[in-house]
Amino acid sequence: MPTTLPDFRLQFPLADIEQHVYAYWATCSAEDKTRETHIETVIALSMREHRYLTKEDFAKIVRWKSPRSITYAARNDEAFVEAVTHTALTTKHERLRIEVLTLLSGVQWPVASAILHFGYDNLYPILDVRALGAAGMDPQAVTYDFNLWWEYTIFCRRTAQEAGVTMRELDQALWGYRAAPQ
Repeated sequence: MPTTLPDFRLQFPLADIEQHVYAYWATCSAEDKTRETHIETVIALSMREHRYLTKEDFAKIVRWKSPRSITYAARNDEAFVEAVTHTALTTKHERLRIEVLTLLSGVQWPVASAILHFGYDNLYPILDVRALGAAGMDPQAVTYDFNLWWEYTIFCRRTAQEAGVTMRELDQALWGYRAAPQ
């Protein structure tokens, strides 16, 4: 375990969040926009209601977040996907919530964080090298573990609250800031 926790610092003024959300959408392909909209409006709602993901919906989130992992994700059987995601979406233990998802083939910390991001309304950010860079981290020097994820979660919750935006908007702004030409 690291002895020092990350020191996250937003790399742009809070007032610029809207312009970075716009930059996020400007860099998305039409296909990615369609996938993300479907995840937000259909899969997320179903996941929150039923407290698990079907294998089909799980695959859609994996494809959206990490297309290279889809072959590995397909190796999971339906019952295992439902059991693991049900555990993540019902436990009150934060570490279990994120780490249990990494038992699924094709799921590392970034995909696990995406599942939680959509599985809970406005509570969790998505780990992404672009977003971490916009939060002041050197993505190449980062080791994904519970401490990083939890400190990043706290930073994002505080920042979203200060800015008066949702976690989804903050996530898009962080990604958009690093994706746009500087």
